Formats: sequence, C-alpha cells, structure tokens
Amino acid sequence: MIWYELGPFTVFDLETTGMSPAGDRIVELAALRIERDGSQSEYQSLINPGRPIPPGVTAIHHITDAMVATSPHFPVVAREFIGFAAESTLVAHNARFDLGFLQESLARSGLPLWQGKTLDTLRLLRTTHPGLASYKLQELRRTFQLDTDETMTAHRAGSDVGWTGQLLAIALTRALKISAKNGERA
Repeated sequence: MIWYELGPFTVFDLETTGMSPAGDRIVELAALRIERDGSQSEYQSLINPGRPIPPGVTAIHHITDAMVATSPHFPVVAREFIGFAAESTLVAHNARFDLGFLQESLARSGLPLWQGKTLDTLRLLRTTHPGLASYKLQELRRTFQLDTDETMTAHRAGSDVGWTGQLLAIALTRALKISAKNGERA
C-alpha cells in the first residue's frame, strides 16, 4: 500500500494575527488536498482579519495590512475551504493550534464546526521517528532535507503546507512499513 491510499487528506496551515484563537484572527489559509490516487490540488487565500496585524507578527510571516486589505473575510474563505476539504482527513503540523483557530473562527462566524477526521504530523512523527532533536517544522525541514525552492518561505501558509505534506508522506510511509513488518511477525 502507498501512503496516500489511506486518504484523501487535506494538509492545511494558517497564519494569524497572534497566538490566541479567541482574540486573534486568521490572515492566511492554504491547503493541499491529496487524493487516494496521489493526485493533488491546492487552495490558498489571504484573509482580511478586520483589524490591524501587529508589526511583530508581520515580522514573522511577512503578511501586511496592505496585502489583506482587499482580501475576502473569513466566512467566504471558510466556505470555500470546507468544500475543498470535504470528506477528507484534515492534516496539520501541531494541529491543536491550526484546528483551534479554525474551529473558533467557524464558531464566531456562525458556520458549522469541522466534524471530520484530523491528523497531526507532529504527533505522528513523534511515533514514527522517536528521538529527533526537534519536531518544529523548520527543524524537520532541515532534518529530512525537504524539497524547497526560491518561492518557499517559512511561516507562510503555502510553504508550510508543502513541507507538512512531505512530512506526512515520510511518516505514513514509515508507519506502513512498521505495520507490514509487525504483520509479518504475527
């Protein structure tokens, strides 16, 4: 079995105005949907948070107020994203953060919460690759020498989704090998 046959998966990442799902807002959402046949499609949108982005946060993800000024507000993007991710497993690195923001933002907008399956690549990698020095996304990118190009920037949702998708492939491939090996022993 090939890892993506366990899907479909929708790898997603958010950039926000801060760390609090209740007090801060989403400014970017990107996703990569991986079908059971391995085919992929992408979704990405900046989001107008309806408030200024703190300069310290802009320094991290490089998303400015001017960049989001004419972007759609969260409810528009949420409807598109939920349709894009329908009937798949949502995947994020440190999913508690991204899923917490997503659920809080859906609730605030009066939209239905995500009820589907979720998978956290951080937790998965701790199981399939125990003992690594760090499980932070940028450290894992270096550890596993993940594909990168000149357009990929850390702490931008599209780039982080690409790296998380690669980590999902690495972790699930290892999990399937472990499972097959254990199955042969039984």
